[in-house]
Amino acid sequence: MSIVWTPHDYQLRAVKLLLSQGSGGLLLDPGLGKTAVCLAAYKVLKKKGLAPGGMLVIAPLRPCYSVWPNEVEKWADFNELTYAVIHGDDKKQMLDLDVDIHIINPEGLPWLFEQKPRRWRNWTILCVDESTKFKHSTTKRFRLMRHHFPRFDRRWILTGTPIPNGIEDLFGQIFILDLGRALGRYITHYRNEYFHVEPWDRYNYIPNHGAWETIVERIDPLVLRLSAQDYLTMPPLPYIDPIMVDLPDEAREKYQEIEDEFITQLEEGIVVAANSAVAGGKCRQICNGALYINPQHDWVGIHDAKIEALEEVLEELGGAPTIVMYEFNHDKERLLGRFGSTTPVLGGGTSARRADQYIQEFNDGKIPLMICHPGSMAHGLNLQETCHHMIWFGLTWNLEHYDQAIARIYRQGQKNPVFVYHILARDTLDERVMGVLKDKDYTQKKLFASLTTR
Repeated sequence: MSIVWTPHDYQLRAVKLLLSQGSGGLLLDPGLGKTAVCLAAYKVLKKKGLAPGGMLVIAPLRPCYSVWPNEVEKWADFNELTYAVIHGDDKKQMLDLDVDIHIINPEGLPWLFEQKPRRWRNWTILCVDESTKFKHSTTKRFRLMRHHFPRFDRRWILTGTPIPNGIEDLFGQIFILDLGRALGRYITHYRNEYFHVEPWDRYNYIPNHGAWETIVERIDPLVLRLSAQDYLTMPPLPYIDPIMVDLPDEAREKYQEIEDEFITQLEEGIVVAANSAVAGGKCRQICNGALYINPQHDWVGIHDAKIEALEEVLEELGGAPTIVMYEFNHDKERLLGRFGSTTPVLGGGTSARRADQYIQEFNDGKIPLMICHPGSMAHGLNLQETCHHMIWFGLTWNLEHYDQAIARIYRQGQKNPVFVYHILARDTLDERVMGVLKDKDYTQKKLFASLTTR
């Protein structure tokens, strides 16, 4: 049964931003109701006759199917709005429907642009949900949309993690809003004005002195930053020291050979890293306990130090619902081998239907352990019903995936302190990855602190 949407004051501020100017970005933490804010703003514009063409929403696949439809159906205020998800075998029929809101995932844009002009609609509003999908202006999805952005009377972007890798990530997202007025029309202009490179590292763009303040000043009128901790009563998220494991001697030897020489000898054959980036990936695999030995992704086990540490943590938790995060597929296979092949997995190869079943059973407390990949649970999942423990067996470099994964359990509705554990191999790249995530997080928090709140 639908319930009446009673907006918080901060949500009214967000609605006001979207109504008061042609474009706006909502940099809101998960749980603050970005979707409902957009629906409320759209409803006002529709009532005033200012949205005759409806709204096109571009969002990751799960929000396409779950978050947006659920919000329309959950709140009585939005039940009158109609929508269609442009995905699957019937996407042509969905595109042709005369509805208020069409929803498509970024991967569907090439198909959309292949359709005949008669199938294109004169959408009034563009809403890009999780706008970091468009942070790189050189991607195909961005290039496809670039010349169509001006067609929309209003353009909105939504994200809680706008700069997962640094302020260079702002360019594509802000371009959606103002077509280059604030930060330049092209990424080269942006880089030339605000960044520099060192002679020995031509690919690492370092902000110039004073660039930060200028960028913030230029984008501040376009965006609204709101933090969950400022507006929601959230339980503690205490810092927990990493759980350190020592690599066994043989594993340490293989690790050192790959790190120093890009090559190591196994019983199954010689493993060679083509360059330092590949070597780094192989070193991180060894940290977790296994190593791919050929392009077909055959792998061999190296050690069980992390799995043993994981078992100790799970034993201490005493069967409390827990999410274990993995990085490589051989992590998943080894975890399934240790904890049972029927252990639910949210990751590559898990169908949407099966994933929904796992999520429901996990939230109902029927599943004590679920193995998840951060790339498969970054957006649109609510896992806070019974779970408040997350263990990172293998870390990701991706701050957005890292933050969003934690936000699946540390969000509105969570009643318990949330505990996040990290199992790291001592004196290895694991510690470097953890440090990089902290640095990226500091940069993002610095941006948030610099932006004013209205």
